[in-house]
Amino acid sequence: MCGIIGIVAKDKANQSLYDGLTVLQHRGQDAAGIATYEDGRLYLRKSDGLVRDVFHTRHMINLKGKMGIGHVRYPTAGASSTAESQPFYVNSPYGIALAHNGNLTNSAQLKRELFEEGLRHINTDSDSEVLLNVFAHELQRFRKRRIGPDDIFRAISHVHQRCSGGYAAVAMITGVGIIGFRDPYGIRPIVFGKRETPQGPEYIIASESVAIDVLGFKLLRDIAPGEVIFISKEGEVHTQQCAQAPRLTPCIFEHVYLARPDSIIDGISVHKARMRMGEALARKIAREWGDHGIEVVIPIPDTSRTAALELAHTLGVDYREGFIKNRYIPRTFIMPGQAMRRRSVRQKLNAIDLEFEGKTVLLVDDSIVRGTTSSQIIEMARDAGAREVFFASAAPPVAFPNVYGIDMPTGEELIAHKRTTEEIARLLGADRLIYQDLEDLVECARHGNPSIEAFDLSCFNGCYVTGDVSEGYLNHVGLQRSDEAQAKRAQSNNALQDLYAGSGVVADIG
Repeated sequence: MCGIIGIVAKDKANQSLYDGLTVLQHRGQDAAGIATYEDGRLYLRKSDGLVRDVFHTRHMINLKGKMGIGHVRYPTAGASSTAESQPFYVNSPYGIALAHNGNLTNSAQLKRELFEEGLRHINTDSDSEVLLNVFAHELQRFRKRRIGPDDIFRAISHVHQRCSGGYAAVAMITGVGIIGFRDPYGIRPIVFGKRETPQGPEYIIASESVAIDVLGFKLLRDIAPGEVIFISKEGEVHTQQCAQAPRLTPCIFEHVYLARPDSIIDGISVHKARMRMGEALARKIAREWGDHGIEVVIPIPDTSRTAALELAHTLGVDYREGFIKNRYIPRTFIMPGQAMRRRSVRQKLNAIDLEFEGKTVLLVDDSIVRGTTSSQIIEMARDAGAREVFFASAAPPVAFPNVYGIDMPTGEELIAHKRTTEEIARLLGADRLIYQDLEDLVECARHGNPSIEAFDLSCFNGCYVTGDVSEGYLNHVGLQRSDEAQAKRAQSNNALQDLYAGSGVVADIG
């Protein structure tokens, strides 16, 4: 669930790219990068860490030019290392940089084909580097010294034919312009906007509309499934549908957890969708728990606040802030490795005992994935003096891995996998547990844009919209994503960095 941004400006683009990435920081805290263009040269800075830590004054001065792209990374199938940070770059043809959000489900096959057809070497385990090289390979087929919009559209149409999975990407071709494109199912979000200046219009492409709003651009629309937008370095905009049978099936988990509440995705206000989730869950509690006895509703900050507030209002129960969050601890869901997630929970949250003592408390979270955070928070509520602790999830049970760009673990590591609600409640230590119904979740999102016929619900129902996800592929992804595999990769990366340090080679890129 990485964050991407691309800007074609009339003045220096570096500060706007930096500011946009800070707004998209919630989408990835593992690494950050920016690539810009000026006078025939591409300038690149990327490294591990938060945006504020990766870019210092000396880096910003070196990021020259009026157009550029940026990326904040959270690792999925690839390793968590500087080598995997984005944007990626290839010098042939033309010089292309690319930043990608999502996951290709046929990257292993594409990697073989790229070597066999074009002798292209993929240097990392990242499918983003594969996507870049597929695009570069398709452009190279034309053997032209200069390319235009039609060449770019033809190349991306071949990318759509070859690449499976969920992807939204921005690419920059040296001396040509910036491209934004989205997979034919529209699984991952991407929008574009415009800003008028005295020198002329400037354009932006980003993962979420909040980046467009904060930078003073006007949101024009979402990029459609299979659509390509090309903005030349002079600021001319060209668009074309490049997929044979596009169908909008966006990821509903963006509305549950991933996106900022002040974003609008595919015409749906994330904030309003989460309000409706709270209302729907309250109706289910009233229907199934009858005289529930709940004295206070407490959200688990921050994503669940909107749903919890509407839930409390609908039930006619007091709403209280019972946990104080340390805002300098990253989001635990997107931390690599179970051990790191477990250590961070009590560092991140502290209970206010007065809101719990002697009460029947309903804790509300956006979802339950592994259950690690939920079980520790329930324990914290009991330690704070709660008489009974109920737990509510604004989403249905997460029972299946996501393969389109969200780093959900193997099925066996998901607490809802092959378990009943009662079994999960016992494992979490909750007196009662309730989940949102899948039908209600879909309606909560679709209410914002009734024209959307279907969503990607794969982590809830195991149905993968691209139709090419086999049990063998899920097993392969599971081996890559398991906490044991991530721990081994971390050890390998540490050893590699020690080797670089001993040899005098600088491992940082930029």
